[in-house]
Amino acid sequence: MDRTTYGASLWGAILKDQLEVTVDEFWACVNDGSLPDRGTPEVPQNALPLELVILLTRTAKIPEETVAAMTKEEAVKAMNDFWTASTADPKQP
Repeated sequence: MDRTTYGASLWGAILKDQLEVTVDEFWACVNDGSLPDRGTPEVPQNALPLELVILLTRTAKIPEETVAAMTKEEAVKAMNDFWTASTADPKQP
């Protein structure tokens, strides 16, 4: 076995298949710290903020399936309605 060809082919396989970068991207990352472009996941525009989801499901006790189907406006209104009802009726949790 010739180590020069094996080493080069192994290096190429690691870059391509495992790291998913080109040689230039790899060395730019090593030398300059510039990360390869992996793309950024897009956040859905209608996604509810996590804190609001937690408030709705844990504090207002609204089922997750119901919250998942809400728009942001509906979720905010539901939380405001819950708080309004809670302050009007001190016996409500």
